Amino acid sequence: MLYRIWHLIVKEFLGLVKDQRSRFVLIGPPLIQLMIFGYAATYDLTDIPYAVYDEDGGQAVREMLAKFRGSRSFTEVFRIDHARQIAPLIDQRRVLVVLHFGPDFSRRVGRGRTGKLQVLIDGRNSNTAQIALGYIRTIVSEFNLTRLEQPPPAYLENRAWFNENLQSRWFIVPGIVALLTIVVTMVTTTLTIAREREQGTFDQLLVTPLTPFEILVGKTVPPFVIGLAEGTLILAAAVYWFQVPFRGELWLLYAGLTLYLLSAIGVGLMISSVAVTQQQGLLGAFLFIVPAVILSGFATPIENMPEIVQAMTRLNPMRYFLVIVRSAFLADPPFELLWPQLWPMAVIAIFTSTAAAWLFRHRLY
Repeated sequence: MLYRIWHLIVKEFLGLVKDQRSRFVLIGPPLIQLMIFGYAATYDLTDIPYAVYDEDGGQAVREMLAKFRGSRSFTEVFRIDHARQIAPLIDQRRVLVVLHFGPDFSRRVGRGRTGKLQVLIDGRNSNTAQIALGYIRTIVSEFNLTRLEQPPPAYLENRAWFNENLQSRWFIVPGIVALLTIVVTMVTTTLTIAREREQGTFDQLLVTPLTPFEILVGKTVPPFVIGLAEGTLILAAAVYWFQVPFRGELWLLYAGLTLYLLSAIGVGLMISSVAVTQQQGLLGAFLFIVPAVILSGFATPIENMPEIVQAMTRLNPMRYFLVIVRSAFLADPPFELLWPQLWPMAVIAIFTSTAAAWLFRHRLY
């Protein structure tokens, strides 16, 4: 049996290597997406363009603006002379923020009273606007502390665990491991049986001494090996290229990756067993991948979703692996903390593989 399965595995690898579309899917898109997500997908804001409408011109305004110029997050691009200039700058997206200092700002601050600073923000992207407003509040708070003649009664000192510098890249890049691995594995798996049917070689495969179980095993091993290799490549890029620290246990991460791949392969075999053509297989794969990514917590927290949607995410293997890979990179969690994420993927892998075997036999007979 092992001899027959081995030759089927070799046949599958040769089919993937010789097929130009398969080679492109395995090599091109993962590398391109890794670079795009690694550099472009970030929650950090740098070089926020802002304009200044200064009707005061006093010392307090100069001190406040000096703090904005000293921040790496802001870049002054315009000085405004009249209120009519504000709307065109924001409408045309030439600035994200306008700082408006009233004519009595410095006088009020000098007398120990509250100086009013109007902040106008382009709110079309609410997430960006909220982040920029948070940066502005921090600068204003620092300005207030420097004007106090005595220390404040309470002082807030922040300390972030696991991601000390609050770099969003440390959060996003480990998630790319889960994202790209499931894409490559699902696409490779869904094309296996569908390609045989489309090329007319599936009937030839059935007249061989191979049993349906042996055929399924032979179709499972190549996507698993490819997914493991892709995951390892992306992990290495995250550590050595993007400089994301890895603090966990490598064996725990690969245990989660193994169960994650088996879950994805089970779903892919289910789709491949039903699909007649490769186009149907690819469509089925992406119909699964897109909701899986949205419901995984990759970009938005699962806790913010409606309760019924949160319940649906429990059927998504990517939800569990994201917790494992991000924790392994930043937190060094023990096995006891990751076990609740491991066993659901094992259940999903067993169920999907059994369902794929039943569908495969059903289509045969």
